[in-house]
Amino acid sequence: MTQPVAAKSKQKKDSRDIRVEALKIANTIKTGGQTPVETKAIANGIQRGMELFLRQQSERSHELDKRTKKVRQLATQLTQSKPMDEKNEAVNIQASPKLPWVLLAFSWGLFLVIALAKNLF
Repeated sequence: MTQPVAAKSKQKKDSRDIRVEALKIANTIKTGGQTPVETKAIANGIQRGMELFLRQQSERSHELDKRTKKVRQLATQLTQSKPMDEKNEAVNIQASPKLPWVLLAFSWGLFLVIALAKNLF
């Protein structure tokens, strides 16, 4: 994968900045009798640690971006499927008020049939 020139130069700049910062930190924690080679080795260790930390943070932010993208996709799917559900519920609500009246009429009709049957026999 090729990256734009600006992005590459920014990465190199970040790497240079990290190297300089690591050297500053190594110089501030320098102890008496420490050779410049040892200081340079400590600075390299600090630099590797900082780069590792930045890489981990980048991976975490990338993972977080993936998760937020998935959540957004699920949210859009839910909002798109909601109107269909609401239409179905509206149909069910309209059909349900008829049912009690039908049951009431059926029960009165059955009552009349039974009452007439008792009177005839």
